[in-house]
Amino acid sequence: MINIVIFGKPGAGKGTQAEFLKSKYNLIHISTGDLFRHHISNKTSMGLKVTSIIKNGDLVPDKLTIDILENEVKKYNNTNGFIFDGFPRTINQAKKLDDFLKSLSMQISFTIALEADDEILLHRLLKRGETSGRSDDINKVKILNRFQEYNEKTLPLKEFYSKQNKFFTINGVGDIKVISERLISIIENS
Repeated sequence: MINIVIFGKPGAGKGTQAEFLKSKYNLIHISTGDLFRHHISNKTSMGLKVTSIIKNGDLVPDKLTIDILENEVKKYNNTNGFIFDGFPRTINQAKKLDDFLKSLSMQISFTIALEADDEILLHRLLKRGETSGRSDDINKVKILNRFQEYNEKTLPLKEFYSKQNKFFTINGVGDIKVISERLISIIENS
């Protein structure tokens, strides 16, 4: 079983690369962003809570995020593994994920960070916002707030997973296929 955490700042290409890994290794892709959008569009009680938080460009609190994620993972009994996209975002979430997976006799195999300069990511997000309909992709101030949240809360995961010898970084800029090959190299040679 392969369980991968893929992370990076908004716009780094996590969703694109997660879809590639899902197909290549027959994994279940769990994107907390997609889960949030599902709950929002279906106007669930969780979705209503998430809506007000995302509108401000803030991250969804740990408890709510963890509850949503655990409910999703429990839906799959027979799988080759999971790709966690957008989760964990904090040390607390990483610890909760480790504990939850351990309760299922699983663990994280790799954490892979896609890295790119803020200016490139800002351009990508504003471009995506032209067609995505996502309110958090069309406002420069909200995007920069998301970058700051990442730096403060998610970047410490580098040290957390490095201590477990599970942390890798790759350049997230360039041809999508080349970036995918970088991911394969880590997974198959580490």
